[in-house]
Formats: sequence, structure tokens, C-alpha cells
Amino acid sequence: MSRIELQNPQNATGERKEILSQIHAAFGTTPNMFKAIANSTPALKMMWSAFGALGSGKLGAKLGEQIAVAVADLNRCEYCLSAHTALGKGAGLTAEVMSQAQAGKSSDPKTQAALTFAIKLVKERANVSPDDISSLKKAGYSEEEVAEILAHVALNIFTNYTNVAFDVPVDFPKVALRQ
Repeated sequence: MSRIELQNPQNATGERKEILSQIHAAFGTTPNMFKAIANSTPALKMMWSAFGALGSGKLGAKLGEQIAVAVADLNRCEYCLSAHTALGKGAGLTAEVMSQAQAGKSSDPKTQAALTFAIKLVKERANVSPDDISSLKKAGYSEEEVAEILAHVALNIFTNYTNVAFDVPVDFPKVALRQ
């Protein structure tokens, strides 16, 4: 049971209804996370617009989903881990690749560099060094992409905190957190 009321999209009005309709159209349903954050129209708008902005970014859906599962596991967010594992598979990633990403691993050196940086951002609360940025650039990331990696981490922290704080019921196929 969620610690905050899950808003019924059928009862929404105005801008909240419009945003929830967009979310429903994108997913074919309205995930519980959005129903929880819909208690605040500005928070819902912020979350949904951030997904849209990053969805059209340089990094692409596959890397975005790999970052999401690594961050979700670190933040102990079963909801986001489950949702982004499903979305990663929908983006063409295998269950094995998603499981590796959950552990912060990738067989692709460029992806590994992004995951290592994302994990350091979370663990060190953004206290990264010039060498950390340099490592990303050496792996082939532009400064634009480095900024997007940070944005993906920030968005995922927001969604992780939403789901953990409000104890949002998982409505995706459940994926277990690592121990």
C-alpha cells in the first residue's frame, strides 16, 4: 500500500489530466509512480518533461536504461529497477545486459565508463574529480553527453526517491535488488 494516495487519472482535470493522458498513451497504462507523483501537478510535469527531454538526448534509450538500473539498485528502488529492466528489454537489451548493468557492469568499454561515472555520482554525491570527467572523454563521450549522464542520474534519483519514500506498489514484472 502506497504511503501517498495514487491519483486516479480518470478523476484528473486540467494540466494534470493532459499529462496523465500523455503518460497513458506512451505506456498503454498509467504506471503507479506517475499516479503517486500526480498529487502535485508541478512535480508530475517536472518528472514527465525530464523523461521527454532525455528521451531525445544523445545517449539513447539503451544507455539511459542501463544507467537507470544501476542507480535504482544503488538506491534500493525495486520499482525503478523493475520498470527500467522492462523498458531496457523493450529498447532491445537482453536480460543479461540489464542484469550486468544493475551491478554497474558492461562488456562494452564505453558503456562501462558511463556506468562507473554514474555510480560514482551517486555514491560520492556528485563529488567527482577532473580525472573522472577525463575518463569519460577518453572513452568517447562529448561534454554534452557527460552532462546528459549526470541528468539521467539526477532524474533517476528523483524517481527512486519517489518510489522508495512513498512505497509505490510495483506494477511491472518484479526484478530483485542485488544483496
